[in-house]
Amino acid sequence: MQNIQQKIASQDWERITESMHENGFAIISNILTNEESEALKAEYMNEILYRKTVVMERYRFGLGEYKYFDYPLPDLIQNIRTSIYPKLVPIANSWMKALSINTIYPQTHEELLQQCHDKNQFKATVLILKYGKGGFNTLHQDLYGDVYFPIQIVLFLNEADKDFTGGEFVLTQQTPRAQSKAIVLKPKKGDILVFTTNFRPEKGTKGYYRVNMKHGVSEIHSGERYTLGIIFHDALS
Repeated sequence: MQNIQQKIASQDWERITESMHENGFAIISNILTNEESEALKAEYMNEILYRKTVVMERYRFGLGEYKYFDYPLPDLIQNIRTSIYPKLVPIANSWMKALSINTIYPQTHEELLQQCHDKNQFKATVLILKYGKGGFNTLHQDLYGDVYFPIQIVLFLNEADKDFTGGEFVLTQQTPRAQSKAIVLKPKKGDILVFTTNFRPEKGTKGYYRVNMKHGVSEIHSGERYTLGIIFHDALS
């Protein structure tokens, strides 16, 4: 696990931070090895790892399936979650300050989880998602309770245009008094996409204002698409 922690620590966090401020997202390339990606995919059917399975069509969330991990998380996922969180805290806190929101996020992930638990948010929110042909995910935000961290990540476990076609990651940006903007991304297998959970600040002529963002997945045309989402806050019990 030291290797994954070293990979995260050695990234160009100045560039990542700049991209988050400017765009609300950043791609970190080649974090997972092929073997790590395949191992996570292979555990999809290991029901002992999960606390809940959601068939998206039943709730009109889209077409596909996802599973919430239960605690304790697998070591690889736990190490990524706790290693990357402190790198994102300065971004999150600068956003709160720019938008005059009276929230300061703690420096360690353990402290954030304690804040969640104080609000009766105990359930793990890390999830693995699987889509087949025709699958998609409607635009949404992952909040789960009063305590939430404004940035999350997705790990891409197979290769676009090889293992599946279609299935682009979609972000929409709603600027006040303007039409929505769509952003379409195709990270590679092993990449991590960092993006805003629900909003980011944008600088205007009179200071910063809030730009709301949602995310989803476009329709899969062929094959199967697997991703793993890491949300840093817990959900309500």
